Amino acid sequence: MYLGNLIIIILILLDSHLHTPMYFFLSNLSFSDLCFSSVTMPKLLQNMQRQVPSIPYAGCLAQMYFFLLFGDPESFLLVAMAYDRYVAICFPLHYTSIMSPKVCVGLVVLSWVLTTSHAMLHTLFLTRLSFCENNVIPHFFCDLSVLLKLACSDIHINELVVLIIGGLGVVLPFLFIITSYARIVSSILKIPSTRGIHKVFSTCGSHLSVVSLFFGTIIGLYFCPSTTNSTVKDTVMSMMYTVVTPMLNPFIYSLRNRDMKGALKRVFQKKSLF
Repeated sequence: MYLGNLIIIILILLDSHLHTPMYFFLSNLSFSDLCFSSVTMPKLLQNMQRQVPSIPYAGCLAQMYFFLLFGDPESFLLVAMAYDRYVAICFPLHYTSIMSPKVCVGLVVLSWVLTTSHAMLHTLFLTRLSFCENNVIPHFFCDLSVLLKLACSDIHINELVVLIIGGLGVVLPFLFIITSYARIVSSILKIPSTRGIHKVFSTCGSHLSVVSLFFGTIIGLYFCPSTTNSTVKDTVMSMMYTVVTPMLNPFIYSLRNRDMKGALKRVFQKKSLF
């Protein structure tokens, strides 16, 4: 997981052939996944070694803040990547003008600004809550939904913020991605090429499987919560988008494609010349 994302970032930086909008978005996605996993995994491994795992209140808030900060950009970056593919396939003659460097940088900056504001908003609203004597977190990290369940004070405002901001940051991007891929498939079906259709369906299928896994578990966990106490179910669903998705992204989006393999060969060839 860490190695795959790190290799992607290094290859995109070193190889000029990968200095394209798609790989620019992908490098930011890999950086986000790298930091996203680093927020929870080190503390999880540390707690597994301890007989009495614990985390201070300030550390818990900090973990939740950085979890949201590095987890939310994936939604917007996946949208940017889907839009890039949509423009490249449906409007190939206008691709350079539409996906200009200024537009690409603007989309990435906007995604980080939105997620920083989102993370700060949830953290500030959480600090106004008071917590009961029961301070045991039935989870492997300080998740927002779990912390709200432990609060003794009124959490209606917090839940309203989760629904509104979460809907704008999760549901809308998911619908946009599905719409983009639907238009891509519609455009490809008009081209009489069996090999091209098979390739696009294979690529779109793998992309959509990861997108569905990421967004599906988040929507099920935060927007369709279970009425029963299902700690194990919530933990498994959290593992799907905190561990499994960042692990799959490098293989689905880059490490198995021809461009990335070519970049890897070129980098090693340059090193062998010195």
